Amino acid sequence: MIKPALLYALWAATAGALIPVMAAMNGRLGKTIGNAPYSVLALFIIAIAGAAIYVFVSKAPLPSLTLIAKAPPIYFTGGLIVLFYVISVTILTPQFGVANTIFFVVVAQIVSATVIDHFGLFGVDIRTLGLKRTLGILMLIAGVILARAAPASGEG
Repeated sequence: MIKPALLYALWAATAGALIPVMAAMNGRLGKTIGNAPYSVLALFIIAIAGAAIYVFVSKAPLPSLTLIAKAPPIYFTGGLIVLFYVISVTILTPQFGVANTIFFVVVAQIVSATVIDHFGLFGVDIRTLGLKRTLGILMLIAGVILARAAPASGEG
């Protein structure tokens, strides 16, 4: 039997691998239809339909309005963050390239995730930044920087 941690890692890796695909596809859609804002809208209409199917299939009970009202407003900003991200990659990818866009996204994600984990921001469990983790993160960032600095295709 596969350990849950391995399944979670594979699931996260799949989600991560699909981010540049989404950026490329939505960037191309925006270019094809000549309208990046409508490309973003189309993505979210499809996402809403998918989320509705997910809710229906999961048979999740509707949360009480009392509990929803008690949730801090900051917890609802995820939708705005996703919107900012989708707008950004839709516009940046055709102009800056998929790899360049995603390289900078990844470095920012690594730094941001590390800070959130280390300080336990937003109520997450604290995962302190030790020497091994620091070296690993620096190596990831260095790898992204080196990949970003790679010569154009055909130059070796």
